[in-house]
Amino acid sequence: MASIHPSADVKSQVIGEGTSVWQFVVILAQARIGRDCNINAHCFIENDVVLGDRVTVKCGVFLWDGLRVADDVFIGPNATFTNDRLPRSKQYPESFPHTVIERGASIGAAAVILPGLTIGAGAMVGAGAVVTRDVPARALVVGNPARIVRYLDE
Repeated sequence: MASIHPSADVKSQVIGEGTSVWQFVVILAQARIGRDCNINAHCFIENDVVLGDRVTVKCGVFLWDGLRVADDVFIGPNATFTNDRLPRSKQYPESFPHTVIERGASIGAAAVILPGLTIGAGAMVGAGAVVTRDVPARALVVGNPARIVRYLDE
């Protein structure tokens, strides 16, 4: 059974066993959250979001429609995801691009991920990086715009 803090507003019925949802989290009705996840305080998860198993979402992260997060992913505090390449007030796209975070990837604190990208399996996005293009598996990217500085060993 999931552990949901009383101050959280969780509408989804698809929250995996062993998942913890902390204070002041909002999870909309169609979101799907896997098993043994840890959703820290002050997070927001929109309807068209899928989180795999054992995902950690640190404080202050908002997960918008179109995000797909695989198993064993770490999302650092205040990481920012976007889902609209040409945002305008009160003008919405017919659909949002899918942003994919593959298995075992880590997103550093305050990193910014632009819409429709893939962060490869085991990749690491450094704190504060601005990711403007796909990140290959096991790559370490840093900076603005994010650039590969090396590949991570097994």
